[in-house]
Amino acid sequence: MYIATLMASPARRDLTAAAVDALRAAWAGGEVRPLDPGIAAEFPLEREPADLWDRWADLQVEGLDLVVQPAEGRRRRMLLADMDSTMIGQECIDELAAEAGVGAHVAAITTRAMNGELDFEGALRERVALLRGLPATVVLKVLAERIRFTRGGRKLVATMKANGGYAALVSGGFSAFAEPVAAYLGFDESRANTLNVDDSRLAGSVALPILGREAKVQALEDITTRLGIPESAVLAVGDGANDLGMLQRAGAGVALHAKPVVAAQCRLRVNHGDLTALLYLQGYHRDEFVSVP
Repeated sequence: MYIATLMASPARRDLTAAAVDALRAAWAGGEVRPLDPGIAAEFPLEREPADLWDRWADLQVEGLDLVVQPAEGRRRRMLLADMDSTMIGQECIDELAAEAGVGAHVAAITTRAMNGELDFEGALRERVALLRGLPATVVLKVLAERIRFTRGGRKLVATMKANGGYAALVSGGFSAFAEPVAAYLGFDESRANTLNVDDSRLAGSVALPILGREAKVQALEDITTRLGIPESAVLAVGDGANDLGMLQRAGAGVALHAKPVVAAQCRLRVNHGDLTALLYLQGYHRDEFVSVP
């Protein structure tokens, strides 16, 4: 048995009953279950449709996301999330670089690295070297003035935890950002790289070992072993090439507003919704969401 989930942007709320019923009828699906009026609905299927990706492409043009997945076990027991451009809307290193006056140069490198065009560790070292000499307090300034949380993040974490889940933030970025971000969003733990500091200024280097693609997979292995749960119970979410390992290894790997090279390798793609889409994908109704300030 499979479940088809259709979702619209919460800002637009333009998922119509007619659009859902048209797809249900085309695929001979079961009874529609509304999850949130104008935003999300689902229906069961006996098998995965042969024209899934053609339908997906058509709905993308209409600003709608479509996911088809096995019905069994889709409520996951652990969230494993990337930070930059996933739980927050920015790349922290790009924002630091802007403070150093090299924002455009560093952002171009970041884009290539996240597209998988550059070695992650080498690109990270190159960019961090350009931050040398910035006062360490610049992190607090960037956090306060430049970092914005992706809509729905606190609801996602709180709802999964209220239903017995565990939440871990794993970032190829920096612990100086990941720790306060994780604390605000309600994560149980975080892992990230450490910016070296020399005499209260950024030293232009990162402490070893560097956390990249393989370290994210290692985090998945470590935490599931510690919790005594299978990797199939993990919902992972990310957007860049260094997330692909954990996205492909987890029971459910969601490419959220991801780079094309990443989305192309993931079956669960969210291009229009926010982080609450990860709750709809698990079958949560809006009334089950945990309300957070």
